[in-house]
Amino acid sequence: MTGKKVIITGVPGVGKTSVITGSIRQLEEEGISYQSINFGSFMFEVAQKENIVKDRDEMRKLDKNSQKRLQQLASQAIARIDGNVIIDTHASVKTPVGFLAGLPEWVLKELKPDLIILVETDSDQILKRRLSDASRVRDIEGYRDIQDHQDFNRAVAASYAMLTGCTVRYIKNPDFLLEKAVEEMVQVLR
Repeated sequence: MTGKKVIITGVPGVGKTSVITGSIRQLEEEGISYQSINFGSFMFEVAQKENIVKDRDEMRKLDKNSQKRLQQLASQAIARIDGNVIIDTHASVKTPVGFLAGLPEWVLKELKPDLIILVETDSDQILKRRLSDASRVRDIEGYRDIQDHQDFNRAVAASYAMLTGCTVRYIKNPDFLLEKAVEEMVQVLR
């Protein structure tokens, strides 16, 4: 199999999907092709077929063994995809009992990423975005909780890099500067 495998992460509400979409569009204009895969969608499809969740937001509340099994199935399917692939996922998931690694060792061994990108911004901006997004059912958190989650993501990204030998990059996505975040992402993905 050929191509780059790039994992792009960020806490809910950071605008990760907007940055990915803009980057893929700009890269296509330059003749560079990436397929964007949402890791959670792969997991959700399996969970729905097994009738263990009704919506995506219930996924983070599944027990640890169910999470692990769904992660394994998703990573195996994504690893078989040829070409340049962006894997849109979360470095960690906040569960009722604490943070769960979004990319544990068994997932990383399957995916073999070349690069992990963390999309970040100020916690108060993320809080504002979450409060204005009626399309999702999110837990209520303060800006300090959001910052703790971003800090934890940086810590686990370092461990992911140690396990895989890949590089880690941080890209800021502040309010009203999406184009700048997209341009930085494009430069990294070229």
